[in-house]
Order: sequence, then structure tokens, then C-alpha cells
Amino acid sequence: MQQQLVVPRMVVRALAHAQVALQGPDALDALDALDGLDGLDAIYAVDTWKAGTLQDEQDPTDSLWRAARQALNHADYQSAANLFGDLAHRYPTAVRAGDALYWAAFALYKNDNLDRARSFLLTQQQRYPKAATLRDGDALLARVQAALAKQGDAAAAEWIRRHVQPTVDTGRTRGGSCPGEDDDDDLRIAALNGLLQMDATSALPILKKVLARRDSCSAGLRRKAVFIVSQKRGTETEDILLDVARHDSDPEVRQQAVFWLSQVGSDRAVTALDSILSSATDPELQDKAIFALSQIHQGRAGQILRDYAGNVRAPDEAREKAIFWLGQQHSPENAAFLRELYAKLLGEDLKEKVIFSLSQMGGADNGRWLMDIALNEREPVEMRKKALFWVGQTGGNLDQLAGLYDRMQNQDMKEQLIFVYSQRHEAAALDQLIRIAKTEQDKELRKKAIFWLGQSHDPRAAQVLLEIINP
Repeated sequence: MQQQLVVPRMVVRALAHAQVALQGPDALDALDALDGLDGLDAIYAVDTWKAGTLQDEQDPTDSLWRAARQALNHADYQSAANLFGDLAHRYPTAVRAGDALYWAAFALYKNDNLDRARSFLLTQQQRYPKAATLRDGDALLARVQAALAKQGDAAAAEWIRRHVQPTVDTGRTRGGSCPGEDDDDDLRIAALNGLLQMDATSALPILKKVLARRDSCSAGLRRKAVFIVSQKRGTETEDILLDVARHDSDPEVRQQAVFWLSQVGSDRAVTALDSILSSATDPELQDKAIFALSQIHQGRAGQILRDYAGNVRAPDEAREKAIFWLGQQHSPENAAFLRELYAKLLGEDLKEKVIFSLSQMGGADNGRWLMDIALNEREPVEMRKKALFWVGQTGGNLDQLAGLYDRMQNQDMKEQLIFVYSQRHEAAALDQLIRIAKTEQDKELRKKAIFWLGQSHDPRAAQVLLEIINP
């Protein structure tokens, strides 16, 4: 049986894709995965190994290649590096020689032998431009150089600085096309990924130069640079993000800068987000500003969101987002504000968002408010039904809910109550369904109750259905 083999192809791409989550603060935990290439140990075989196996049976490199592969798959990185390096040294014209240099460098990287890994990767670039692993070598070289730069290697720092610049022709920018932020085949993006390993003092000056660009072709680089800036805890981080949020020419770059300002949380950041929210015309930029403010747990940020939610001149969709995020912060101020705001709202979408947000906050006051809405015949039926639904979903008093059925005059509200009972697991809720199924005079309502009894696994429900079938 052929042994499964480890392949590092696309690893930097997978790590970069972790950013998104990153569309939220908890996603920062995923950055631990960027400390190294440990995830490679779980990635199994495809192209680059096949390139080494489709050889003539008499190929003199075959035994060395198989032994090196076996060592690598057993995490014996020193032996793997020696064997792959020996293959490239003894058979420099073999088809496998260029790939052997990559694998030797990879094994050396795993063993923290960075200088020698760099030497092998540079040799691969110079001598084997058609090697199957050349692009993987570019990405690994960027990581090696970043790790060396972090250790104070001036040449490595200069390599990073040169290769992240949009104007530099590295000789392998994939046909000169403009790189996207996840285009890890582009050497400049790989170099930017390498900056994650460098400290803020070393990385921020390089990132500032990238972000100073305004041409459209560097937008992908700038989007990647904003993310990397956000992960640095230098004194300049806030200034850089604020400048990008206000002045970058690319909407996505500005949106990402606004999003990451939520991690700064200073008074200056709150003031800037307030200004962006009130002046922005781009809905996505407004959404990012609202989210960022919702993640800053200080009084002024919350007040800005409350003011925006109550602003009748603001777009309804953006107000809905503000109401939603206010509901995610379980504060008495937000709850009181939302209950008061509901009475002033005209649009049903906004009203529904307030009902939902208060239901998510929980608490006795909010539960009573929801019940009052459900019972208020002056409210639109749809709003009453929404309120009643959330009372049931959030553990509203079942005795009170059971007593509502006979008091309700509205057919739609009675149907909603039947549904609410069906979603509760208490015996009293099933009692209500059984009573309705047996005694309700309205045929349609009885049918609703019978339907939900049919979904129950309680033996009592089965017995009632049998009695209805065979009276």
C-alpha cells in the first residue's frame, strides 16, 4: 500500500483565509495558527509528490527520494533534510533536484535551521525555475525571511521590504497581474504574510509604505496590509488605521480599516468612527462602523449607536443594524432605550428588530414588555405575533401563556399561541394542545392543534389522536 504523504501546497493560502472570521473579534484566536507550518503535518498527497514518483524505474534518485519522503512523513526532519539535500547535490540535473531543494528547505524550516533553508530556497529559484514546487518555495522563503528578520537579520529585513513593494518586479508576480489579498502565489502577498512574524517596530514602517500607495493595482496588497497592521500593537497602529479609514481610495481597504478600529477602542477611534458613520454614504462602510462601535465597550460608543438608531434621517437598514448590536449588549440603558424607541417607530422592519433585540437581552422587564405588545390590540397583528413568538422562545411564563388562549379574540393570534405551545416541552403545553384539539369549536384551529400533536413523541398525544380517529 502506498504511504500517505505530507504536502505543504497551499498552506499559506489556508492561513490567509483564516482572516475572515475574521470578520469578528473572536477570530483573533485563529492567528495562533500562523506561528508556524505545523498544519502541514495533516495535509496529504497530491501534485508535488506525483512529480517525484513518475520517474523511470532505473532513476538513480529513486531510493534517496523514497527514503527522504519516509523520513519527512515520520517528522524526522533532520534526516529528511540530509536526504533531500544529498539528492540535489549528487544529482543536480535530475528532474527531482529542484523539488528536493524545496523539501530539504521545508524540513530545515521545521527544525529552525533558517539560514540553510534560505540558502536552499534561493538556489532553487536560481537554478530550477521550472520546479513544480517553485511557488511553494516562494511562500516558504517569505516565512523564512520574516523569521530571520525577527532575529535581527538585516538582509532578510531588506528582502521583505523590497518584495512587499507594489512597484518591485520580483520576476515572479504571476504575469504582472494585480494581486488579490488572498493571492498567495504572488510573492508580494507571501512577503506580506511573512510580516505577521515580525515585531511592530520592524513591520509597521514597511506596511506604511505599502499603504501609502493609491493605485488600483496595489489595492489587494493594501487590504492585506491593513489586516497585518491591525495585529500589531505598536504606538502607530491607531494612526495608520485612522488614516486608511479616512483617505484610502479603495472602498474595501477603508472598510477593513474601520472594522479593525474596533480593536483599538480609544477615544480617538470612537470619535473617528462617529464621524465616519454620520458622513458615510457607502452602506458597507456604515455597517463596519456600526459593528466597530458595538465592539467598543465604553459609554460614548454606546450612546453614538443609540443616537444613530433613533435618527429618522439615517437609512433604515443601517438603523436596523444599530438596533441589532444594541441588543447584543445586555445593558439596562440599551434595554430602556429600545423599549422607548419602539413607540416612536413607524416602519415594521424597525419595530421587528427592536422586538428581536429585546428578546435576546432577556430579563423580567423585557419579558413583560414583550407580553404587553402581544396583548395590545392597537399594535399590528404581525408585531403582536412576533412578540408572542419570542415570549415563548425565551421561556415566558407558561401559566400566563396558557391563560391567553381563551382571552384572545384574533384568529391569527390563536394560531400563533398554538404554535408557541407546540415549541414548549413542558407537560402543561401539551395539555393545552390536547384541550384545543378536543374542545375548540373552530375547525381550522383544531386542525392546527392536531397537526402539532402529531409531531409530539409523548404517548398522551398518540392516545388523543387515536381517540379522535376512533371516537
